[in-house]
Amino acid sequence: MKIKVFGFLILMAALSCKKSPPIEEYHKGNLTILTDASFESVTQALADGYMMTYPDTKINVETKKEDHAFMDLLQGKAKIIVMSRDLNGEEIKEYERVMDLEYRPDRFAADAVVFVVPNDSPLQSISMDEIIDALHSEEKKLIFDGTNSSNLNFVAQKINKKPSDLKFSILSGNENVIQNMEKYPGKIGVVALNSFSRPYSKEAEELRNKVKILPVIVKGKSISPEILNLANMSYPFTRTLYFLTNEANFSMANGFIRFSCTHIGQMIVQKEGLQKYNLYQREVKMY
Repeated sequence: MKIKVFGFLILMAALSCKKSPPIEEYHKGNLTILTDASFESVTQALADGYMMTYPDTKINVETKKEDHAFMDLLQGKAKIIVMSRDLNGEEIKEYERVMDLEYRPDRFAADAVVFVVPNDSPLQSISMDEIIDALHSEEKKLIFDGTNSSNLNFVAQKINKKPSDLKFSILSGNENVIQNMEKYPGKIGVVALNSFSRPYSKEAEELRNKVKILPVIVKGKSISPEILNLANMSYPFTRTLYFLTNEANFSMANGFIRFSCTHIGQMIVQKEGLQKYNLYQREVKMY
């Protein structure tokens, strides 16, 4: 009997010596964020800002088409993703069922899908009707950065169509579309504003100089994707970027989301050449 009791005590002592799983905290640890390549620049800038604020954190930004990233989130392969298109009713129900969380997109920036042509193109603008007609034409006049891309998804959603119902050409990657537009006279590239919106980036400036952005004609009015038109969402292809996470507690994913939506994070968004989602009114009171 004494031997059995002694053995039980040894077993309990051994179990108590096993290391407990590390407690996740917002200010230290590792995190991977999945984002479509169209938003990689602003996502990386926010990740860099977070790591500077919390030196014990390591954030890895990986690019993945947003539909695939959403599937990874549902399957537990990702903890946080960046999205632009709105989820449909079935997707929201599945998210809430799998995650056991309320669907609550954390919006942090206004970006845009823009239409670009070579600088020597005679085109000066494009209308909504012309965009819709082009997407149903066998000429495949519009060049997107890939299937399942955020740009294609958003444009399809905007005109109430499925991407599979549309006709278009493909060049892999936003920058690749911009770099090669001069090789495809008569075509129109469809890219993310964030792919070349950074005002202080030499690389972004070089990309901007390769093409001209076409204003979109809406009800006879020419509207460009300028910051003011993103802020009031008058530019028809303005989109808000948001985070989705499967994290129920306040660890790194939710810490990063909070950081991105605070004043510092929103300043980073602004430096990326995008419109801040959370507008802060700065008031100074003197007594």
